[in-house]
Amino acid sequence: MEKFTLINKDRSRIKVFEPFEDNSKNSSMVNAILISYGCVFKRSSKPVMKGSRVESIEEARNEYKKNGE
Repeated sequence: MEKFTLINKDRSRIKVFEPFEDNSKNSSMVNAILISYGCVFKRSSKPVMKGSRVESIEEARNEYKKNGE
């Protein structure tokens, strides 16, 4: 699986979807996606990432479809 980036129309917010690999033995999350989100203050600068969360692939697909339209 690849890494995907979504940017809103105003180019002020960004979401990055990438595969999540959990190396802990107690993990119940198998097929998961790490979703990082942040803000873009200037087009010439890197985005400031505000946070991230881990979701199942199905939940991440639904969010990607909803935000990608």
